[in-house]
Amino acid sequence: MGNRTPLYEEHLRANAKMVDFGGWDMPINYGSQIEEHNQVRQDAGMFDVSHMTIVDLSGDKVKPFLQYLLANNVDRLKDKGKALYTCMLNEQGGVIDDLIVYYLGETFYRMVVNAATREKDLAWIEKHAAAYDVTVNVRDDMAMIAVQGPNARDKAHKVLGVAIADQLVDIKPFFMREMGDVIVARTGYTGEDGYEIMLPANQAPGTWRQLVEAGVKPTGLGARDTLRLEAGMNLYGHDMDENTTPLESGLSWTVAWEPEDRDFIGRAALARQKSEGVKRKLVGLVLEDRGVLRDHQKVIVDGEEAGEITSGSFSPTLGKSIAFARVPASVGTHCQVDVRGKLLNARVVKLSFVRNGKPCIDV
Repeated sequence: MGNRTPLYEEHLRANAKMVDFGGWDMPINYGSQIEEHNQVRQDAGMFDVSHMTIVDLSGDKVKPFLQYLLANNVDRLKDKGKALYTCMLNEQGGVIDDLIVYYLGETFYRMVVNAATREKDLAWIEKHAAAYDVTVNVRDDMAMIAVQGPNARDKAHKVLGVAIADQLVDIKPFFMREMGDVIVARTGYTGEDGYEIMLPANQAPGTWRQLVEAGVKPTGLGARDTLRLEAGMNLYGHDMDENTTPLESGLSWTVAWEPEDRDFIGRAALARQKSEGVKRKLVGLVLEDRGVLRDHQKVIVDGEEAGEITSGSFSPTLGKSIAFARVPASVGTHCQVDVRGKLLNARVVKLSFVRNGKPCIDV
């Protein structure tokens, strides 16, 4: 038996198919993964993301601590509630985890890290926090529900109530609002608009049921994966890990090189890689033949093995098989993929594939 979120019983009532995910018992779907995917693209769906770890960081030196810990620069966060996507690196420039950090004040920040990397993340954070006298508070008392889709905000407002909804009308993307013990962030992992709602664990089941009544359909991890794949969003452990850097994982934009005198863990290694020329890059693939692209299939360029797929699946929105692949930086516009011993033709495209329900590529 794995760890269970506060919404575990709600999943069972909805006849979810439960699977192990990073040591947690989580719903993979509630019947049809494709229907759940389309529900998010066309209306509103919700995910239990309470397995992710919320970490509060506080102290007089918390800002310089995060400037050293993270590849992106928290000095960019000037307004309360602003969020920043970033990677946490090791000394070799490899990605320990990708995460979102929220600015709540000069001495108070909140981070949300991945479930599967919880223990190593916390050990790494606490190891480096000691030198800055930063307090690390893991918020196991909180749950998190992601409500996503073109109608997600309107439906969430009806459940959250007028007092909260009035404070969310003008909230900008990648900001959060703190309203008592409920925190709502306009962030997500689907390429659609919506919220990630952080709330006390004991309030989560009631809120979940109210969202169901408001027409927000429960959505499992299966659809979450195809949605994020279409949206061009990396999955830790697949598209990047401790052996790959942001520069070869499509995440160069998350590295803040300025100011030049800001040292951060992994900076020297990234600088060397940048000056020598990045040899590999992450690209999108669209299969032109019949078949399905899957993780670890080999990418063939000019008859030679040149890389492999890191994430692959069928795209319900595009009606085609798509993938991320790590390939030589010199790759052209076409390649082949070895699918069960058969070479299938694929087109190389820039990420992402779909945003706000609309294709970003020619299909």
